[in-house]
Amino acid sequence: MRRRRTPTIMLALIAVTIIGCSADPQAPPMLAKPPPAPMDPKPGAPGAGDEAYPNDGNGGYDALDYQVGIGFDPATSHLDGDTTVTARATQDLSRFNLDLRGLEVASVQIDDKPAQFAREGDFELVITPAEPIRSGTVYRTRIIYSGKPTQAATAALGDGGWLKSTSGGAYVVGEPHSAAFWYPVNETPLDKATFRLTARVPDGWTVLSNGRDTPPKSAGGWSTTTWTEPNPIASYLTTVAIDKFTVDRATLPDGTPIINAYAPGTESKRDIENKLPEVLDFLKSKFGPYPQSAAGGIFVNEDIHFSLETQTRPTYAKWADLGTIVHENAHQWFGDTVSVRSWSDVCLNECFASYAQWLWQEKSGDDLDARYRAALEITGKSPEFWSHRLTGAPAGHEFEGVYDKGILAMHALRRKLGEDVFNRLLTGWPQQFKHGNASWDDFELFTSNLAGEKLKPFFDTWFHSDKVPADADLYPGKLRG
Repeated sequence: MRRRRTPTIMLALIAVTIIGCSADPQAPPMLAKPPPAPMDPKPGAPGAGDEAYPNDGNGGYDALDYQVGIGFDPATSHLDGDTTVTARATQDLSRFNLDLRGLEVASVQIDDKPAQFAREGDFELVITPAEPIRSGTVYRTRIIYSGKPTQAATAALGDGGWLKSTSGGAYVVGEPHSAAFWYPVNETPLDKATFRLTARVPDGWTVLSNGRDTPPKSAGGWSTTTWTEPNPIASYLTTVAIDKFTVDRATLPDGTPIINAYAPGTESKRDIENKLPEVLDFLKSKFGPYPQSAAGGIFVNEDIHFSLETQTRPTYAKWADLGTIVHENAHQWFGDTVSVRSWSDVCLNECFASYAQWLWQEKSGDDLDARYRAALEITGKSPEFWSHRLTGAPAGHEFEGVYDKGILAMHALRRKLGEDVFNRLLTGWPQQFKHGNASWDDFELFTSNLAGEKLKPFFDTWFHSDKVPADADLYPGKLRG
């Protein structure tokens, strides 16, 4: 709404008149601003409180943004790092922790002032500011570090870290741990933040990461590329891949950039990755608008045992097929834009992404009810198949069952709810918690509210139990016959 302006001179006269007529000699004097409450600084917690991984992440602050700078020479496997973490204190802090695995720290500054630091345990970087930080304060922590980044010591599903590629380059994948192998971080999915990577590598090598890039700049035999992800991202979904990639670029109809990178020996994967626009169109028809800033894929010529939904640009093992493309891109809704509160709730990621592969097959004419019944015939009612809890599993067992039993559970849920409610669940859930976190309890409540009925017995028997569901829940809705 546009307002008519009063001439400045007239405003001044009006002000003088009002002041002259309204002054009250008995008015009390203006009170001074009260002093700030006294601080009660305490150390931030050394863990974020996940029941399965209590030491992962940290407490006392909320990470807002990561500005990660690295220089990496594939010939020596040496990394130089310069990372600034912007955070907001959630308590009066006497000190706080970041997570960093195996790299040597040279210095730490907080808002350009030197800070003390120490290493504790396997991955805690304990930082003590020159002065305590008041709750609510936004502050910047800059860490200079270096060394040869490493990978996880075990080979369990999801473990990774900084991995060397066949061609001599490197790439990062891992769930639940990967980020702390190459930059200091609050390594918990509970603390999502924006992310920017500036990476310097020798000419001839190419850097891929999350989000959108700026053209590389070359100087003195080194090339520098910047990648920016403006949407909040869980740390395990950040990545860097350094190789002699072949890079293809395109755009979706809405202008979203597609950037695909193929390591030497993976160029044949173009045949399936070229279907990405079709895959995304299909997933959008099921889950709603694409929630990320960019799309694409990173294809490594490595026989690792998993591909990972690194945000905006999944990282694919050499065995990846079209079903893998569907699965990892379904995660851009389920797992990436809506992230778990606890790793024991990983079915919120994997059960949906796995069922997306069935939905893709249904698009091609598969009868999913027949497929469901056939799967039950194959598994029978074997206690081993049903022994995996889809939620609340103990540490190290979270991923057991979510890729097979989880698919059957999702189809049974679909038949329990009916098509209308189930479709509203698929689109409503990612929108309700977009760019945030959610728990399995949130999911049960959300679904029950959509259905207009209490679904606890169904959820208990399918998702919380290690027993075969009763026939009424094993064959709900139109599966009953």
